[in-house]
Amino acid sequence: MIRVFALFAWFSVLFAPAALADGPPVLIELFASQNCPSCPQAHRTLKAVAQENDDVLVLTWSVDYWDYLGDADPMAMPEAKLRQAAYADRMSVRAPYTPQSVYDGAKQCPATKRSQVDENIEYRRNAHRDAVPILQQAGETVSVSGPGVRVLDIILVEFLPPEAHATGMVNPIIAMRAIGTWTGQDAVFEASCDQSCAVLLQAPNYGEIYGVLELK
Repeated sequence: MIRVFALFAWFSVLFAPAALADGPPVLIELFASQNCPSCPQAHRTLKAVAQENDDVLVLTWSVDYWDYLGDADPMAMPEAKLRQAAYADRMSVRAPYTPQSVYDGAKQCPATKRSQVDENIEYRRNAHRDAVPILQQAGETVSVSGPGVRVLDIILVEFLPPEAHATGMVNPIIAMRAIGTWTGQDAVFEASCDQSCAVLLQAPNYGEIYGVLELK
């Protein structure tokens, strides 16, 4: 009887429905600067996190408010500073800082604190068990479908994959643009880009992120 039960349990795990593992990846946004002394450790930490977790996408935003400490950061974008300031205000963080990591626009912590990073990833995995919109790619378009009663911004971010740079950063963002607004109805949006790209479904005014799709 024990052997039969063990065999049944093994088959149950092996053939568990794929839907149990489905869902959007957890998006980790790292805010960093080349003039931040703690940022190299954050890059290493999140690089390891990305390598160890198939359901995590790390994107790095470079900010310019530390430029007075050295050379101007060539990767810095005005959008990064605005985005981080909005997150800091909404999450009641005293002030933007580096290296700060933000999880689906809903949680934050220093990116050098691996235990907190892991806790936030698990928190967002549990949040993804609720019904979320579905993003799917077809050529140079992305469709959005599924449950949704809220208006969401659709944002395309372009980033450098590991083979395209030697900065030590994880997927540094080089451009972003809004490609549409989702109102809860099935819809298709144009999503072409030159480098590696991801599409984000985000509540207005830098709110929570409900969907992420890395384009292939």
